This record gives sequence, C-alpha cells and structure tokens, in this order.
Amino acid sequence: MQHPHRELTELQRKRLAAASIVIFIVFFAVIFWFVGRPLVQFVSQPEAFRDWVDSMGVWSRLAFIGMMALQIFVAVIPGEPLEMGAGYAFGSIQGTVLCLLGAALGSILVVLFVRYFGVKAVEVFFSREKIQSLRFLQNKQRRNTLFFTLFFIPGTPKDILTYVAGLTDIRLGTWLLITTPARIPSIITSTISGDALGVGNLTFAILVFGVTLLISAGGLIMYQRICRANEEGSHGID
Repeated sequence: MQHPHRELTELQRKRLAAASIVIFIVFFAVIFWFVGRPLVQFVSQPEAFRDWVDSMGVWSRLAFIGMMALQIFVAVIPGEPLEMGAGYAFGSIQGTVLCLLGAALGSILVVLFVRYFGVKAVEVFFSREKIQSLRFLQNKQRRNTLFFTLFFIPGTPKDILTYVAGLTDIRLGTWLLITTPARIPSIITSTISGDALGVGNLTFAILVFGVTLLISAGGLIMYQRICRANEEGSHGID
C-alpha cells in the first residue's frame, strides 16, 4: 500500500535539494564575479595593495585573513595572487602567517559547510569523477598521513582536498593540525617571491617563481601518481 503523504514529502525533499544546489551555484557565481575577480585584480596591483595596507594598519591584516578564507571557501578564486600579494605587502614571514590563518579559517568553514549539506555542496565546484578519485581518503588507517603528504607537496589541488575532507569523519582539530603546517612550503615560496618584488629584487623574484613552477609541476605529477596508487581497493564516497 502506498502512502501519498510520504511520497509527497520525498518529492518535496528532492525539489528542495535541487533548489539548494541551484542557489549554491548562483551564490558562488555571484561571489566570484563581484568579489573574487575584483579581489584578485586588487591584489595583483602591488603598489595599490601596499598603499592600502599602510593606510589600514592592523585592519588590513584582519581583512587579508578574510580574503584568504574567502579564497579557500570559493574554490574558483585563485590563491597564488593573494599569497604573492601577502609577501609583497607584509613581507615573507608575516605574509605566510596571515595566509596560514586565513587558510585555517577558510578550511573550517568549508568542512562545516560540506558536513551540513553533503556531497552535493562539493559538486558545486568539482565533478563527481574528481571526488571519486579521492575516495581513498576515507581509509582511516592511512588518511592522516595522506592528507599531510598531499598538502605538503606544492602543486597539489588543495581546494578539492579541503572539500573532500568534509566528506570524511576526520576530527576538525586533527585536520587543522595536519594541514596547517603542511601548507607552509606551498605558501612560503609565493610569499618569498612577493617579498622579493616588494624590495625591488626582480631577479631573485623571477628565480623563486621559476623554481616554484617547476616544483609545483613535479608536485602535481606526484599527486596524480599517489591518487592512482591508492585508488584501487578504495571505497566510494556516498
């Protein structure tokens, strides 16, 4: 015997879920267009960005942390211009610290967001195929080591790794302890390059940037090999 009321409730739930995904996509598209693009353009203008930092004082640090958190949360916003801008405006050490704080805040928001809305929230930014390629991160015995390794290697797609972390049952505190220090190599190479530009050492900045590109290319290849090596025998993400 069928239950019309139950069927209606299921239909309403599916429609609500579909409407939520549409709202997510529209929301993030609007954020990227009206906030993300101008943000990247602003940071990509070194002198203007440094003048803004000098005029705002401590508030510029807080605002930059918010910028980094937004970049982590809205995965389509590129992080490299922000990191280089941090090095240019704040110096390599302070810039790295601010980037790490912003990344930690953004990571917390992403993990909580995904755990509330589920895999559909991840599919706003990434295809199901890409999500499934990381299903080996559900393995509790190896997960922490894998997360640290993947975040430690420059060039790995840390945005999708952060979103996929929300689909696992890893503790949020553990996640932050693993990934925050592991981000340092990727971030500090960018802030050092930006810092060199800030002091007018163009040759050193180009050298660091070139070496970073080579390391990132190698890191991406290593990431792909790690994914392939761990994919067999892993379980899908529901």
